[in-house]
Amino acid sequence: MGMPSVVHPAPEDPRAEHARYWRFSGLPGTEMLTARFVTTTFTRHTHPTYTFGIITGGIEEYTHPGGTSRVGPGGLAVVAPDEVHTGHAGVPEGWAYRVFYPEPEVVVDIARELGLRGTPAFTESGIDAPDASRLLHAAHLAAERGDRLGSSSLVRRGIATLLRSHGRERPPEVRERSARPEAVRAREILAARLTGPPTLEELAAEVGLSPFALSRAFSAAYGLPPHAYLNQVRVDRARALLVAGRRPSEVAVEVGFTDQAHLNRHFRRHLGVPPGAYRRALSVL
Repeated sequence: MGMPSVVHPAPEDPRAEHARYWRFSGLPGTEMLTARFVTTTFTRHTHPTYTFGIITGGIEEYTHPGGTSRVGPGGLAVVAPDEVHTGHAGVPEGWAYRVFYPEPEVVVDIARELGLRGTPAFTESGIDAPDASRLLHAAHLAAERGDRLGSSSLVRRGIATLLRSHGRERPPEVRERSARPEAVRAREILAARLTGPPTLEELAAEVGLSPFALSRAFSAAYGLPPHAYLNQVRVDRARALLVAGRRPSEVAVEVGFTDQAHLNRHFRRHLGVPPGAYRRALSVL
């Protein structure tokens, strides 16, 4: 008889990507992401939550209000709510990470226990904080195992450790107070007219500025030009509807995208996954 053949597993595709958004009952008010991205590029966008990304492989490079950061294994990519940022691979093999997206109230509650009274913020975005990184990584793994006590304890310790080493207080609504009234009004108009927004010229005339002056004032106040801000609001509204169990095709029309393909394109640019996958992972139904 001949020798039995040995079947070797196929090598992993170095360009393969995966992403999973999820929630865990032990961490209320928090979404999580486990992902590896290679060719995915995130456009300028924001999140309504904090972002604590623990890099587990490769390098992520991204821009943020403070400049550009490159974060490798063990480092933390930290972004505050409503901060405009991007994201892409910093090396050919891409990057892998585990991310927490806690609602602002979750971080505020921890900050209050430490004596921080203003809005919690951080001294930098790409952060080297080994103790905090280790705790947050362990918390993410505990949540994946279904360990409610372990994950909730570790995530609070991790965020508290990060706040102690790199936290600061930021006065609330600094950007809003400095915004020109015309930019504030334009923002309100766009949020109210997702399905039938005005042209830039119409919007400028309605608030009493020239199109150029409005674009400049709007970008200075909110970090995005009016058209990009409109798509950001549409994606945020779509997320809430998808979590409530609505179908992507219905959601696309309701938030003002021309069709589901249009929603898919912008959703991927902001979150790295299609809306259908996001719905299946997080839907309450």
